[in-house]
Amino acid sequence: MAVPKKRTSRSKKKIRNHAWKTESVGVASRAFSLAQSVLTGRSKSFYYITEKVESKKDS
Repeated sequence: MAVPKKRTSRSKKKIRNHAWKTESVGVASRAFSLAQSVLTGRSKSFYYITEKVESKKDS
């Protein structure tokens, strides 16, 4: 027979919720920092083409 679970206390609920929100803030901060480094050209972990080069072969 199914038995209902015990209720989680408000303090435990708040602790878990705060930890979850704090993690997302850290991820967002890192993403913003990476975006800034890419836009300023100081990124050392990405390689990308800055200018579009058109190559046409003359036959």
